[in-house]
Amino acid sequence: MKIKELILDYLAQTAKKALSAEELALALGFNKARDYKLFVKTLAELEAEHLVNFTAKGKVELAKKELPKVLVNGIFRANAAGFGFVNIDAEEPDVFIARGKTAFALDGDEVALELDKNANALKGTAAEGHVVEIIRHELHQVVGTFVSLSEEERQATGLIGFVKSRNKKIPYAVYLSDEGLIPENKAIVRAEITHYPDAEFPQTMQGLATEIVGQADDQGIDVLEVLASMDIVSEFPAEVIAQAESVPEEVPESEIAGRVDYRNEITFTIDGADAKDLDDAVHAKRLGNGNFELGVHIADVSHYVTENSPLDKEAYERGTSVYVTDRVVPMLPERLSNGICSLNPRVNRLTQSCVMEITPDGRVVNYQISQSIIKTTERMTYDEVNLMIAGDSETLEKYGKIADSVKIMVELHHILEGMRKRRGAIDFETTEAKIIVNEKGLPVEIRKRSRGIAERMIESFMLEANETVATHFESHNLPFIYRIHEQPKADRLQRFIDFAATFGMQIEGTSNGIDQKVLQAFMKKIKGEPGELVLSTMLLRSMQQARYSENNEGHFGLAAENYTHFTSPIRRYPDLLVHRLIREIGSGKIPASILQKWEAKIPEIAEHSSHRERRAVDAEREVEKMKKAEFMEEHVGEEFTGIIASVTRFGMFVELENTIEGLIHISTLKGEYFAYHERMLALVGERTGLIFKIGQAITIKVVKADKMTGEIDFAYLPSEFDVVEKTLKAKKKPEHKSAKKGHQALKVKSVSKKDAKKPSHKGKRAQNADGNREFTDGISGRQKNADQKKKSAKKPFYTKAAKGKFADGRKKAHKKF
Repeated sequence: MKIKELILDYLAQTAKKALSAEELALALGFNKARDYKLFVKTLAELEAEHLVNFTAKGKVELAKKELPKVLVNGIFRANAAGFGFVNIDAEEPDVFIARGKTAFALDGDEVALELDKNANALKGTAAEGHVVEIIRHELHQVVGTFVSLSEEERQATGLIGFVKSRNKKIPYAVYLSDEGLIPENKAIVRAEITHYPDAEFPQTMQGLATEIVGQADDQGIDVLEVLASMDIVSEFPAEVIAQAESVPEEVPESEIAGRVDYRNEITFTIDGADAKDLDDAVHAKRLGNGNFELGVHIADVSHYVTENSPLDKEAYERGTSVYVTDRVVPMLPERLSNGICSLNPRVNRLTQSCVMEITPDGRVVNYQISQSIIKTTERMTYDEVNLMIAGDSETLEKYGKIADSVKIMVELHHILEGMRKRRGAIDFETTEAKIIVNEKGLPVEIRKRSRGIAERMIESFMLEANETVATHFESHNLPFIYRIHEQPKADRLQRFIDFAATFGMQIEGTSNGIDQKVLQAFMKKIKGEPGELVLSTMLLRSMQQARYSENNEGHFGLAAENYTHFTSPIRRYPDLLVHRLIREIGSGKIPASILQKWEAKIPEIAEHSSHRERRAVDAEREVEKMKKAEFMEEHVGEEFTGIIASVTRFGMFVELENTIEGLIHISTLKGEYFAYHERMLALVGERTGLIFKIGQAITIKVVKADKMTGEIDFAYLPSEFDVVEKTLKAKKKPEHKSAKKGHQALKVKSVSKKDAKKPSHKGKRAQNADGNREFTDGISGRQKNADQKKKSAKKPFYTKAAKGKFADGRKKAHKKF
């Protein structure tokens, strides 16, 4: 046996972890001078080969073998603040990737990551890791405003300027080489990315201009830029348009055979006045046994959009229609969405129907799901039906054919609403902004959307149909796509429970398990109380976001065991999939191979659809922010009264009556030092005890509104709404165990001046208390986020240090990307 092997073998078997060189030599018989010299040389070689180590005391030990690194792949989701999350598996929580550990991954990239820390369910902490490698980039082009470089800078770098995208998840400028199109300054351009950020150039990308989308002063270019920056396009490919054009405008008799005929029922649509894609119609009547019959008839889009056709592939890619201020980017071409698939009045239309028998206490005791045909009696608007419900004689006379049906529907709606409340469904009264623009696309008015009985009634009927269809598939144990809303995460729920306690509100249950009825009772208890706005807002923020999944986890917000999306196949791909599943496997009598096909396909569709939904929501919010800021540009210097919607270390967000929200940065609160009380989400004056907390009225002045960033800045104005709490001066005091409701002496542990002087995010905007989470599928309302400003690149590509090297290296490198 060789000397090396002897040494390693002995070290592996000896009871001692480490031996001195003399002890080891003696044990192995290398105690003679000549042998010992060879022994020492061999030890040196083993150390060089990292097979042995010398301890701090000079003893020899076996080198500890490093365990092989375990890499896992997933999709990176970027946050505007620079950190992100990686989704590895739909069933596993996302892995948190801290800022600086993303390896310059962009939103949507497929990455390989190494786990640094496992999740701890007991502590409510997430798994953490770092990105090791970017396997595949999702982003290949950007759209944004082109900023031209000076002639001197062009000559020095070979670059013509840079493109800055409105997409907050693309924080890097894209510098353009002169090999592509040469846009004018401030033009809106599309650029192909040829080089991505790396360690040498961490805050920039390189690309080629491939299209001039428009000029800065073109009408509607602002909205188009936002949509294009998120890769949301209006135009359909030629083969998709060709397939849509081949669909007949009327239903031929040959397509009616075999369908359940509901054309004799008094069936009608109820939508907004400006809606053109009418995908749901309803009928209702009272049965002889005292029960109700409710029919929900949905456009049979799957009849026209067949699996794997050009229309289907495009619909899947888009995932959902996107609705922004003055336009809609549809999932399907208008030829279908506004034509043969729209349930227009008094014409034959192919549908899929869910007809339910419902008891007076709201239980579905019988149902039929089928391919069907209808001919609607009327095309109604919410306003018209609300007038009928209010007893408007003129409207009742005009629509006399459906008057009895509307009366029965209102009664049934109240029954279904009561049933959902009894089982624990949580009803958040959210508000949604309606932005009115003129013919030039300029915002001229912003007001709250109103929801009357007609709106809530249709919501009730759609919820019931969605539950019934999901229950059918669940009871038959068939592959399916569910709309799930999981229980709130323990850490978020605990923060809410602690926060409610500062208002003197005790919540039964624990953060690891809380019943919906407890939260529902809580919402009822705070109704009309001073803290209602703040408490309901904080509860909403503690909820998880609803998503699509092949696994049925139930819907927490609706307190529903089974739930899906069935009622909007014109504008949501999951609904289209549900229709396809009803047609193919809904009967339950199908070959195993078909079941296996859908079991394999649904998970990917669910994940993709969830991502596309989030993209659409992001686009809608971004356009809304932009238009609100544009509207407020005309009101700079004016004073308003608002409500504090959120409080952070760096300031507070104030919401006005018309839903517009602005930031009062803490640096603008002059003449006083304000400490942040995290537990009660308040800013407290150290000297005066002046307090600012969520739900409090406040007077403000508009000091800045920036359409480009969507940011609005307010300044605080002293007023009769100000609250002073002498017990809350920002000095160290013992924490009190109890607190009174509302603005009455909320006694909590003060933040020390030392702690409060930590970075206050001056000059930034952070997400508004983590952002509200839209979760219930019958609840309207887009929640507001305040996106963070990004720091501009510390060094542009054309700085002195980058000259030459970039021009010579990177300019050529783009060809291989």
